[in-house]
Amino acid sequence: MKRKMLAAIVAVLSLATLGFAQDREQPSAKAQERIIKQVRHELLMLPYYSVFDSISFKVEGYNVTLLGAVVQPTLKSDAGNAAKHVEGVEKVDNEIEVLPPSGIDDGLRRRLFRAIYGYPMLEKYALGIQKPIRIIVKNGHVTLEGVVDNEADKNVAGLRANGVPGIFSVTNNLQVESSK
Repeated sequence: MKRKMLAAIVAVLSLATLGFAQDREQPSAKAQERIIKQVRHELLMLPYYSVFDSISFKVEGYNVTLLGAVVQPTLKSDAGNAAKHVEGVEKVDNEIEVLPPSGIDDGLRRRLFRAIYGYPMLEKYALGIQKPIRIIVKNGHVTLEGVVDNEADKNVAGLRANGVPGIFSVTNNLQVESSK
């Protein structure tokens, strides 16, 4: 009788442990939303996160994957550390690319910034600390990331970037806010 009772207790504890492990792998929708909001907040608060960096992330359960490209290597490690310290995050996979140092690319970044944010139709995006149009330059190739208000702004930003001398190609990944 004691063996049957012991076997039943072990079985119940095993099932309880399995149930806990399953719950641990998939957080509730509310917990997942909280993790997403906190990770986003922590990344936006990074002190050296500039218009020339683009960091995105995805959350799967309690794991965060960081994506994008940054100019400074310290920003990659700072982003990883910020995400690790969010309550509920168990693992951070930091896949952020550190762009190669290049004086030529630095010059292109400055000219692109003036061409895009200095254009009267796009000046509204220059307001605020975090600029919505991200300018990523790698070996003379430009990628525009971020969100704009309408299709016309997206197209004008792409045209302005294409007009900067010394650029090999422009990929316009800007998204229109209403289509998000």
